Amino acid sequence: MASEAEKTFQRFAAFGESSGSGIEITNKNFSKLCKDCDIMDGKRVTSTDVDIVFSKVKAKNARTITFSQFQEAMKELGQKRFKGKTPDEVLENIYKLMEGKDPATTGTTKATTVGGVDRLTDTSKYTGTHKERFDESGKGKGIAGREEVTDSSGYVSGYKDAGTYDKKDK
Repeated sequence: MASEAEKTFQRFAAFGESSGSGIEITNKNFSKLCKDCDIMDGKRVTSTDVDIVFSKVKAKNARTITFSQFQEAMKELGQKRFKGKTPDEVLENIYKLMEGKDPATTGTTKATTVGGVDRLTDTSKYTGTHKERFDESGKGKGIAGREEVTDSSGYVSGYKDAGTYDKKDK
């Protein structure tokens, strides 16, 4: 069971680190591991707990922890996550949660739209001169919608039979 957890540890330790060998894990990747493997549940184990435990198990001036330190951290977090169980049962439950997990990259950044954005970009609600910049489907007209294009056809603007002169019988 520990070998599977060690593989997961190595995958998370190397995640996002260009020079990461997978031997030591940073606090950022440790938090990601706890979040992605559902060790951090938001109620019993929070992100603050994870950061405190990481600081507790690492060496004074170190920025990373090894797998043996990681096991100590998991025992401590497991006591909070699975109350009333022995340390060995806790570690086994934590390893079950970690089994076969990879660092997740999908859904990490989501584009959010604030409620007012849809209302402000709805072209059907535009009035006045701004209304002229879009056709009926809401697609912009481009330069024709922004500049007043001069009509050089020779007819005045309101003439209804424009373009019919050549078609008349002589």
